[in-house]
Amino acid sequence: MLESLGRINHPLVRSVAAAATVGSVVTLSTAIIIGFANPKDKSAHQFGVYSSLFGAAAGAVFGLVYTGKDSEDKSTPDISTADSNVWQDWRNFVVVRKVKESEEITSFYLQPEDKGEIPNFQPGQFLTIKLDIPGHNKPVIRTYSLSDYSETSEYYRLSIKRELAPNGLDVMPGVASNFMHDRIQEGAVIPAKPPNGKFVLDVHKSTPAVLISNGVGITPMISMAKACTRLNPQRQVWFIHGARDGQFHAFHDEIMEIAQQNSNLNVHIRYSRPRTEDAGKYQSVGYVDAALVQELCQQEAEYFLCGSTPFIQSVTEGLKAAGVPNNKVSFESFGNPIKTESPKSTQAATPGEEFAEIVFAKSGKTLTWQPSDGTILEFAEANDIDAPFSCRIGVCGTCMCKLREGEVSYQEEPGATIDEGSVLICISQPGSSKLVLDI
Repeated sequence: MLESLGRINHPLVRSVAAAATVGSVVTLSTAIIIGFANPKDKSAHQFGVYSSLFGAAAGAVFGLVYTGKDSEDKSTPDISTADSNVWQDWRNFVVVRKVKESEEITSFYLQPEDKGEIPNFQPGQFLTIKLDIPGHNKPVIRTYSLSDYSETSEYYRLSIKRELAPNGLDVMPGVASNFMHDRIQEGAVIPAKPPNGKFVLDVHKSTPAVLISNGVGITPMISMAKACTRLNPQRQVWFIHGARDGQFHAFHDEIMEIAQQNSNLNVHIRYSRPRTEDAGKYQSVGYVDAALVQELCQQEAEYFLCGSTPFIQSVTEGLKAAGVPNNKVSFESFGNPIKTESPKSTQAATPGEEFAEIVFAKSGKTLTWQPSDGTILEFAEANDIDAPFSCRIGVCGTCMCKLREGEVSYQEEPGATIDEGSVLICISQPGSSKLVLDI
């Protein structure tokens, strides 16, 4: 009964249904009792009538306040990835849609090839994908932020910037991003690991959130803004984004549409070199900096930054100078890792060993490591051991492997979630005289 009652969303209808049900049960019960006790007693009949009325009233009140677990779950859905739909290792996804968002950014919509369900994710997390690129003797693994958020989790969206070779530098253009833009079309199959990452927004908090980005750093911010709008629209959110001009600004219409749905979402777009045809698409000219952020949000808040390394370095230093505590600022950079003075990053690295024997179990190699060999990943690569990796800074978790024996010492605080009994080899060195790794 309770399960059926919980499915009724309208409180008045639920109240009437409960009143009728409880009243009927009480009337039937008292009739049976009176029939056996004294069917001719007038006071017994009055007792039956009063009991029925009381039962109906109690049922009405109960139906009005009862919502049921199902209703509660729907009103505040759990967006963690800890559910039965999370898969292990790689799973094939099909590109069902490809959309050009700006001059540099293209979106890829992915659905599982097996047509099974996929878990939702925490806004700000990323997806790790594996690409078989011609000319490369092993798959290329990359991580990209999830750039959309829907309660139904019918697809994942990756929005990828084409990385061109820098002018005047003898540097190859982005292998994976150019392959995705030029060679991946609708119908292509791409293996992916489950959503991961600690750069996340807790949408159920009431503290104002300030989302600050430039360039392709907008991708996780779109996810965060959508999640807040759908799950906690009462929360004050500032969305501050910087771009060169309208031609290089992805998701302009999408974020403005979200803002129309949510009066607590405050959007400010700043172009550094606006064109004449960009009139009406931006609110100010210049580069996004801490002064602009402080001008727009003059209250205690949580700050989330995503974008290029110089951009994040500049804004975080400005926020610190303005008195914003380090623990109120979270960031994710596209480039070299950023050193901060947060409690985590000021922890000293665990001292390692002078020499260590490393057993690479799957590769069948036992080698002697010394400090000059660098990280375990670098040591493995130098000895022709094919170890998976992507970010090389302990953020994506791609290099995670099982540790069968021994200990490691981390050179910096890991950013990825590490499974029990596993280690990240891209930022670690041996912490004991012998290691046995499942590589």
